[in-house]
Amino acid sequence: MSPPVSKAIIADDEPALRNYLREHLQQMWPQLQICAEVDNGIEALQALEQHNADVIFLDIRMPGLDGMQVARAYEGNTRIVFVTAFDQYAVEAFEQHAVDYLLKPYTDERLQETIRRLHEIRETRPELAAVETILANKTRQPELPLRWIRVTRGEQVQLINVTDVLLFQSEDKYTSVYCRDAEYLIRTPLKELEQVLDKELFWRVHRSAIVNVARIEKAKRLVDGRYRLSLAGMDEVVMVSRGYGGLFRHM
Repeated sequence: MSPPVSKAIIADDEPALRNYLREHLQQMWPQLQICAEVDNGIEALQALEQHNADVIFLDIRMPGLDGMQVARAYEGNTRIVFVTAFDQYAVEAFEQHAVDYLLKPYTDERLQETIRRLHEIRETRPELAAVETILANKTRQPELPLRWIRVTRGEQVQLINVTDVLLFQSEDKYTSVYCRDAEYLIRTPLKELEQVLDKELFWRVHRSAIVNVARIEKAKRLVDGRYRLSLAGMDEVVMVSRGYGGLFRHM
C-alpha cells in the first residue's frame, strides 16, 4: 500500500537552498506535493493559513517575520520542521512544538531521518504531549556546547558569543548576562544554562552564579572557607560558596 499523499510548504529566503530542499524531497518522498514556496516570514504565515499543508520546512532567519515568530503566531495543525544554519535556536524550536530541527548544511541521511519521523507522526497521530515527550529527549542532550546567547534590547535581537560573557547570575525570574561593556537579561534559568554551557569554560560557583573561568583574574580565599573572585572587565567581585570552594584550591 502506497503512503498517502502529503502537502508541504518550503519557506526560505535563499533560492538555491529552496531548490535544493525541493529537489531532495521529491527524490526521497515522491508522494509529497510542494503546495507553496515563499521567501519571507509574512508570506510563510499567509501560506500556512491558505494551504492545509501537512508540514512546513521553515527557515528561522528570514525577512519580515523570522521562523520563530511565524511559529508563535500560527495556531493550526501543520507540522513544523525548522531549517537553519544557527544551532542556538534548537531548544526554542522544540518549545514551539517542532517535529525536527535541520541544521544547515544537512546530509541526505539527516533529511531522510526527518522524513521518517514525519511518516511516523502521520501514521500514529500521537497526542501533542506525547510528541513533546519524544522531542524533549533531544533537547536534554545537545550535540555541542552553547556558542551563542540570544538577547533582546527593546525591539532589537542580538547574538552574543558565550566566550564574551563574564558571568551569568540569577535575578528573580531572569538571568543577568554580564559582558565587559554591557549587561543583558534573559529568561533562561541557570539550571538550563548549566546543562548546555561548556563545562571546562563555565563553572557554577554559587547557586545563583556561573562564571567564565578564562575571565578570572584572582581567586582570594576568605577565612570562612569561601572565595572571592575578581573577573577581568568587571568591577564587582563574585562570591564562591563553600560548597564550590574545592574548584579553586589548586589554582
